[in-house]
Amino acid sequence: MTISYRKICMFGVLILLAGCTQNREVPKLKSQVVELKQMLGTLADQAFILERQNRLNQNASDGVYLLPNANNAARLNSDVGELSVSLNNLKSEADGSQAMLYVRTLSGKSLRGFTATLEWGQLDTTTGMPLKKGSQSQQLQSRSALLPKTEQVFELRLSGVPLEQLGYIHLHNIIPLSAPTVIQ
Repeated sequence: MTISYRKICMFGVLILLAGCTQNREVPKLKSQVVELKQMLGTLADQAFILERQNRLNQNASDGVYLLPNANNAARLNSDVGELSVSLNNLKSEADGSQAMLYVRTLSGKSLRGFTATLEWGQLDTTTGMPLKKGSQSQQLQSRSALLPKTEQVFELRLSGVPLEQLGYIHLHNIIPLSAPTVIQ
């Protein structure tokens, strides 16, 4: 049996050359890997913010905390029932921020009229807790409606804290409005 070294060398060179050819899929795969890394980073950031929001709400004795970047509703047991509270449409304004606050009943029953206190401000960067210094507040009152509704939307003007510095919104002191008396 004769070994042809020439054929073995040619076979080895062919294998090496095949490994050097450009694969058209490699750049596409690289861009997909970069895209996946960005998505993973975004998801990790959002998970961190949701964890911080949940921690604030677990320690809250009254009301509910919403973090602007959480993009998630928070659940609240109140005197007007079990509510879902969420923020949307956050925008910068000249002297602060603007947002839409959605308050919904989870039971499907009509949302009773109520008053509440809305507080907003910055979070401590190390502890993640609300900074009371520089925080702002305002009173909210749900509008009465002729027909029963399960949701109330509030247009918020959050003055004094730019959107980039807005760390939290705290809805608390929710007090049901007394039902109007019917005169017969």
